[in-house]
Amino acid sequence: MSERSEADTVSFVVENRIAWVSFARPEKRNCMSPSLNRRMLEVLESLEFRDDVGVVVLTGEGTAFSAGMDLKEYFRENEAKGLGAIRKAQREAYGWWERLRWLEKPTIAMVNGWCFGGAYGPLYGCDLAVAAEDAQFGLSEINWGILPGGGASKIIVELTGFRNAMYHAMMGENIDGKKAAEWGLVNEAVPADQLKARVTAIAEVLLAKNPTALRATKWAVRRVGEMTFDNSMDYLVRAQEAANFFDGEGRKEATKQFIDDKTFKPGLGAYDLNKSR
Repeated sequence: MSERSEADTVSFVVENRIAWVSFARPEKRNCMSPSLNRRMLEVLESLEFRDDVGVVVLTGEGTAFSAGMDLKEYFRENEAKGLGAIRKAQREAYGWWERLRWLEKPTIAMVNGWCFGGAYGPLYGCDLAVAAEDAQFGLSEINWGILPGGGASKIIVELTGFRNAMYHAMMGENIDGKKAAEWGLVNEAVPADQLKARVTAIAEVLLAKNPTALRATKWAVRRVGEMTFDNSMDYLVRAQEAANFFDGEGRKEATKQFIDDKTFKPGLGAYDLNKSR
């Protein structure tokens, strides 16, 4: 196959307020090249403030989520060009992973196959993650003489704990989706033929919730993990005040439905957004 144009390295479709965004290099197991990284940032930014998008799902075309960074285009070719090219490629990759972490909309990783090395960056960038039971996760860097860089070492410790992270990084052995769920690398694993249905069901639950509260919640959970307890308490007070400023009517409507209308119970689901529109 001839080399894909930059525009063709990422595909997306919006259906029922869910944006399905895909790595689109299946012939390369969706490994991330500089052109893909540039295009992915453009796609995310184009979707972030669309009124017809409430949830973003990241997945891969074919048999892989992403096999990590493209060894030829991302590493070898940039190394041959010198430090400037290396730094530029890093900024382009890390830039869209950061944008994904702080996206205005909730995000879900739908891991449908191989997820290796650099792919842990966007995996962590998504708020939730569901994998096929037979998906394969790996930090194979040790097998070819380097360490898991690009944030992968930090991410595996953050999500799975010290012992699992050390074993995963030092042994270079793959784990499947079931084990990834046990470790906390993903939220859950389901049979491959049920993967899209399960992700759709999760997305539909998120779509029924207050979008301002969702945004504030995802940002709060990401921030407080790196704070002291006292700092987190102060931050959360300010975050709640900011959320109320932007959407105080939503909170008032939920309170009305609970106290006055008696049509809503917080422990059993979200309040009816349609009554506040």
